Amino acid sequence: MDKSLYIAMSGAKQTLLAQTANANNLANAQTTGFKSDLQQFRSQPVFGAGFPTRVYAMTERPGTDLNSGALQTTGRDLDVAINGEGWLAVQGADGREAYTRAGDLRLTPEGLLQTGAGLQVLGQDGPIALPAVQKLTIGKDGTISVIPLGSNATTLASLDRIKLVNPELANLEKRDDGLMHLKEDGATLEASADVELVQGSLESSNVNAIEAMVSMIELAKNFELQTKVMKSADENSNMSAKLMQMA
Repeated sequence: MDKSLYIAMSGAKQTLLAQTANANNLANAQTTGFKSDLQQFRSQPVFGAGFPTRVYAMTERPGTDLNSGALQTTGRDLDVAINGEGWLAVQGADGREAYTRAGDLRLTPEGLLQTGAGLQVLGQDGPIALPAVQKLTIGKDGTISVIPLGSNATTLASLDRIKLVNPELANLEKRDDGLMHLKEDGATLEASADVELVQGSLESSNVNAIEAMVSMIELAKNFELQTKVMKSADENSNMSAKLMQMA
């Protein structure tokens, strides 16, 4: 296969993969607490028989942008945002502990405290479950205080405390479920007293929609260029074949 054709084919494929990641970021520009994925291109030599003269393009996700999004006031009692560093501990779909900045909480009819995505919020002794209440307050340290249904308005009881953690960012990685996990499988974190919540607020996505749109246009142009190179390489190959036949 012609070298330029091979490079163009691999470049076009990797451009589509990068476009997929960028499109996912753009689609989550309004998702509470979302952290955008980073991507980059680099050239890799093709090793095998003979000299490594061929190269191919590769896109990779070197990490996640963990910068905080803007805090937006909602006034809703079950909305919480982390002020500064830290994460909410939740139970992932696989039952393991994971971490998120999405504080759009809700109570199920069974009294389970979940995120807007349906993940169980973890407390001091596992998933948080609350009785029927007429008012709920979440303190800065994650303490959940309630006035039980039918009780006097002055009867305020502390039932549980949301598990808040503050790990080293280098120890975290974003996985396919969109949640942050410790790089060491099966490991969990101790609750941190340094994390502060703001009730009645939510953290917005940290995706810059304008930058994502610009990247989408650039990637589309890059893909178009790669396809033109592929077409030219194919035409050159056909011409060379005809010339060889005529010789």
